[in-house]
Amino acid sequence: MAYWLMKSEPDVYGIEHLRQENTTLWDGIRNYQARNFMRSMAIGDHAFFYHSNAKPPGIVGLMEVVETGLVDPTQFDPASKYHDPASTREKPRWDCVRLRFLRQFPRLLPLETLRETFSAEELGVVRRGNRLSILPVPDATAQRLLTLLEA
Repeated sequence: MAYWLMKSEPDVYGIEHLRQENTTLWDGIRNYQARNFMRSMAIGDHAFFYHSNAKPPGIVGLMEVVETGLVDPTQFDPASKYHDPASTREKPRWDCVRLRFLRQFPRLLPLETLRETFSAEELGVVRRGNRLSILPVPDATAQRLLTLLEA
């Protein structure tokens, strides 16, 4: 099992939305590196849910990948802000995965604490200027994160 960190703005789609819906398509990714990370996900992988553009930003929950290799439907919808007119149904550019809610942590683990605890090599989200919405998390880092979140 691999671990990931996946960012979303809580006012757009937060952990509470996922908890209520139980599963969601993680669509709207329009960065090739983030898309490629998503393409390498496997069923059963876990992802830390990170609230970005929040005060404070940080890790709030845990999700599980339950379906992979899905075509992102928003690329074909002209009304969607994620519409990609260059993408076709025959050759779609953008994928998504389906995620299932596992749990919401009792408290947010803020970015400030993450920066104090992890190096940029251990946890990419602490790297200044990092804007990727999906990042791999090394297993040893994931175990440390889980320990911090459960303390």
